[in-house]
Amino acid sequence: MASVVSDVRLADRIWIAVALLHQEFPTREDFSKDEVRKKLDALGFSTPEDRKSVNPHLNQHMIVNNPPSTTTKYRMLFETRSGNIRLYRPGDYVDPGRQSHRSPKYLPGRHQIPEKYLPLIDWYEDWCRESRRPVNGNYEDDPLIRLIGSGRHIWADEHADEYVENLRREDI
Repeated sequence: MASVVSDVRLADRIWIAVALLHQEFPTREDFSKDEVRKKLDALGFSTPEDRKSVNPHLNQHMIVNNPPSTTTKYRMLFETRSGNIRLYRPGDYVDPGRQSHRSPKYLPGRHQIPEKYLPLIDWYEDWCRESRRPVNGNYEDDPLIRLIGSGRHIWADEHADEYVENLRREDI
């Protein structure tokens, strides 16, 4: 396990730990940072030298919705509420300081993690696709979709532009 720790970047090890937590507890939205630290320890992914770096990674370096503290603009984790995180999903809010013209890192490269963990990357891509689908798969049951056309009767007798113009008139 020591070779995994020395050959894999800390950010990638943290991503693996959070992805494994998501797989282990699929109904949970997020995890405490303490749970992530314990998972890192259980996997043998943290060394005494790393322990000082884990907190900055979990608080800033990897958190997409927090301002970056360095030039590294990872988009690997999302803070759902204070002290809780989950994996980043494309479409999550991104702090403006993390916007860049380069392609940001949001998951480990296939060549950057041990072969044993490669299935996590495919799982992550499926997990992101699943999160974009309505839970029951029926768009008509979406409450916002059902609102389409709901105010149509307001302008039934009058063109929308005329309605706005009448609202702006001062003599009424």
